[in-house]
Amino acid sequence: MNLNISSWGNFKISELFPVLQNGKANQGMLSDGYDCFYVGAKKDDNGVMLHCAYDSALIQKGNCIIFICNGQGSVGYANYMDVDFIGSTDIVAGYNKMLNQYNGLFIATVLCQERPKYSFGRKWKTHLKDTVIKLPQTIEGFPDWDFMEQYIKSLNHKPLTTQNRHPQHQLDIESWQEFLVSDIFEIHNGKFITKEEIDENPGDFCAVQSGEENNGILGKIDKQYCMDNGYIYTDQPCLTVARSGSAGYVSYQNFGCVVGDSAKILLLKDSSWRTPYIYLFFKTLLMANKFKYTYGRKVTEDKYLNEIINLPVKLAREGDIMIDTQKKYSAKGFVPDFEFMENYIKSLPYGDRI
Repeated sequence: MNLNISSWGNFKISELFPVLQNGKANQGMLSDGYDCFYVGAKKDDNGVMLHCAYDSALIQKGNCIIFICNGQGSVGYANYMDVDFIGSTDIVAGYNKMLNQYNGLFIATVLCQERPKYSFGRKWKTHLKDTVIKLPQTIEGFPDWDFMEQYIKSLNHKPLTTQNRHPQHQLDIESWQEFLVSDIFEIHNGKFITKEEIDENPGDFCAVQSGEENNGILGKIDKQYCMDNGYIYTDQPCLTVARSGSAGYVSYQNFGCVVGDSAKILLLKDSSWRTPYIYLFFKTLLMANKFKYTYGRKVTEDKYLNEIINLPVKLAREGDIMIDTQKKYSAKGFVPDFEFMENYIKSLPYGDRI
């Protein structure tokens, strides 16, 4: 199915969604549990901030579009939510009886194109009802809900399922110990590479720069070209961290990558644990430090390697790769418990599909 955008019509949000419902909650109002999602100003993970206990006073119905109306870096994005949830006061949920999971995904994608209008601290809520977007329309001039549904169904996709329901391992953060990033990772600085070079030397090797979109991937390049020209790359699974631009953003690259001068490669020193599960665990921890690199601060090698992260640990035994216990922040007598980290990620919902 082709998209003939020139024939699309203009529709106001207030016309598309007769019911607009503000989110009711903040995190302090939630109780611990795994009954439902808490959804807020987060563009990733479909806006899900965390799991929480069901609260009938706060719950909002699913099958809606979630508009992120507040929140630095996320305002202007939209998601489709299929299940009931608890929404933060930063979101507005839009409802239409014609909405379903297919045309909902279509509309959410179109809505996200409005995002640039709400940078530099502009809010969406005051202008939401009057926001105009283009959508496929019928001959009568109504939104063509059926075309949008059929278009999404025609795309090559398969629903993702999981057998996991709740984590089998609990995080006892109080028992974790401090380590330096340099205790755990080796870092490799990138070399200047342009989009033109990538386009002129196409291949199947990911080239990573500083952006957050597409997992930081600028394009795919010929690996032999990278080798011949001295670019910084790895064949192994790794993390990358953005040096500038979206400084501090961490991505996981399952098949290795080449990095430009605005990104760095992070490789676990203990090569026996270079698995997707371990890297995804560390990605989450390292992303918690991203806020330190806002307002133009760049990620430098020395500064990043001296960042402190807390890790689950076990008592060191004979044969374990020891951490230098003379360093100020190393956990004397302990080593990182990589086995726990891997099992934790495996036990999460969809961890069985990694």
